[in-house]
Amino acid sequence: MKPIIGVTTFLSEASKYSTVSRNYIDSIYAAGGLPVNIPIVSNESNYEDYIGMVDGILFSGGNDIAPYYYGENPVRELHSMSTIRDEYEFSLFQNAYEKKMPIFGICRGIQLINVAMEGSLYQDIYSQCPGTLGHSPEHTASDEFYHAVQIKKDTRLYDIFGEERIFTNSFHHQSVKQLGRNLIATAYSEDGIVEAVESTEERFLLGVQWHPECMTKRHPMFLKLFRAFVEASIQYKQREVSV
Repeated sequence: MKPIIGVTTFLSEASKYSTVSRNYIDSIYAAGGLPVNIPIVSNESNYEDYIGMVDGILFSGGNDIAPYYYGENPVRELHSMSTIRDEYEFSLFQNAYEKKMPIFGICRGIQLINVAMEGSLYQDIYSQCPGTLGHSPEHTASDEFYHAVQIKKDTRLYDIFGEERIFTNSFHHQSVKQLGRNLIATAYSEDGIVEAVESTEERFLLGVQWHPECMTKRHPMFLKLFRAFVEASIQYKQREVSV
């Protein structure tokens, strides 16, 4: 049976929709998973029942994470944030992490993973990281290559791509600063910005700073990320059934 993959959503204040880009859905399905959106539910603080329904969880992109979660005041360059979404995702993460469920984070998702593991963020790389190159182009298609990423050998990410240097798209102004516990940085852009993290433990916990879900149709190499995630979710599902 195909694994059920939960996908986090964002809450649109204008439309009141709890939704997510279809690119995530299409990429998970193409990799062999059954994607389901996990809504933001008013007055819910646990989400344990939702985690009990899925075999893997993908943390999607979106708002900046409120900096007080990692002990900082906001800088002027901070963009939109939603503590409703923050609390929802931290709860989902904690429940999934405790169950050793496969976790995949994209853009905001890598940042959520890092903060949930007691790390911190650069609130704005352009003002806080001297020498930063371009990471958030305007008027550029989401499936265009934008900058290079260097991948460390002997990592899960290298096993997935089989290459030390790839090109990715890029749409972010924040990034990982201090790494969270039990995390290792496994890829960097050539100006030193962390582009991927994974767990030092025996589990599938992986985050990337770019948006592979936008690239899978035009550049199928990025489907490898989703296939690895779905395969880990299949293994998790099999373990849960056998218990």
